[in-house]
Amino acid sequence: MDTSDTPDTPDPLYAALSSFIDRGHAAQVDFLREVVRVPSDNPAGDCAPLGHRTQALLTALGLEVEALPVPEALVLANGMQSAINLIVRKRFGEGGPVIALNAHGDVVPPGQGWTHDPYGGDIEQDPEHGPVMYGRGVAVSKSDFATYTWALLALLDAQRQGASLHGTVELHLTFDEEAGGEIGPGHLLAEGYSKPDYAISAGFAYGITSAHNGCLHVEVAVRGQQAHAAMPATGVDALEAATHVLGRLYAFRAELARRVSATPGIGSPSLTVGLIEGGINTNVVPDLVTFRIDRRIIPEEAGHDVEGELRALVDAAVAQRPGVTASVRRIMQAQPLVPLAGSDRLIDPLRRHAQAIMGDAIPVQGVPLYTDARHYTQHGVPTVLYGAGPRTLMEARGHNTDENLRLNDLLKATKVVALTLADLLRP
Repeated sequence: MDTSDTPDTPDPLYAALSSFIDRGHAAQVDFLREVVRVPSDNPAGDCAPLGHRTQALLTALGLEVEALPVPEALVLANGMQSAINLIVRKRFGEGGPVIALNAHGDVVPPGQGWTHDPYGGDIEQDPEHGPVMYGRGVAVSKSDFATYTWALLALLDAQRQGASLHGTVELHLTFDEEAGGEIGPGHLLAEGYSKPDYAISAGFAYGITSAHNGCLHVEVAVRGQQAHAAMPATGVDALEAATHVLGRLYAFRAELARRVSATPGIGSPSLTVGLIEGGINTNVVPDLVTFRIDRRIIPEEAGHDVEGELRALVDAAVAQRPGVTASVRRIMQAQPLVPLAGSDRLIDPLRRHAQAIMGDAIPVQGVPLYTDARHYTQHGVPTVLYGAGPRTLMEARGHNTDENLRLNDLLKATKVVALTLADLLRP
């Protein structure tokens, strides 16, 4: 048996898990291709078809799947058309922890400029990295549907061969991460469908993510009074006032750049005005201008009233413009992922096995984006991100054209997850 990718240990369980994953890799790749081939763009958020297809694929592998439809009112309120949550639960023995593995199947729309079919699952041979699959979501994060499924299948095979394992592994496959995760993992945890002790969420194979930024989206509406452009003094120019407000916000952005997180990989909080619209016609003094702000929140700002800080800035700026009013409406808020006590129980084995299998140093770091993992920590569940993929989102071209996954990284990450779960489930 070739165990060159397993840690330097005579442990027969490690060797058995690695061997099973090697033998099943072709079927794992086929599974991933089938998942990639079902469009699940969010927006528009019609994601139940992928959920049903995934359920069928898992059932064909001999896994019992709980399909939990999300109430239509919640789906529509979340800005989506359809959604479903899938849970696979496997109990290995009395006692032991409950470990959730969460990945999301919804994806951003592919956009223009692809050289491959975004929903083709094409595979090409790369001279440096071996076979590479292309497709929207193949790295973020349909890949970890396959990672976590085959890690679980390997453990079940080991149990059939007599391995003594105690605890429960749950697959949480959800479909609303691009809309915030509230009706996916947020709903599963809030409604008590699952109460895990630990969680691993979708990530990349050459690093363990222990923290990430949060995010606040707000819409600012600046109101004045319309008037004929020939007599502008008879109105109140909302665009002029909005320009003043924006100036204050951009000055505040420079202040945010001086706040630096102590977590490697996070950097500073940021503020971006991503959308702006307003006015009636070229010859009319504008009476309404709206713009939307993206405010990234570093882990050190957890609990800080970021929204209140923005509201105060807007109010102070508008107060300097007579006749102008403004309102601030929250669109979405995601709290940052902050390490909890107990996360080392995940980090230590993941890092040990990843360094042995990848043959490289594996950092524990933060990332300047936000993910579904935060829902688990908000319910007191120690959580890290780890899964299949390269070192960076840019390498995988996540949320970009020609998104791709090196299939050797899928194989290796699956082994890392399986061996880590084995460590956690041993008596």
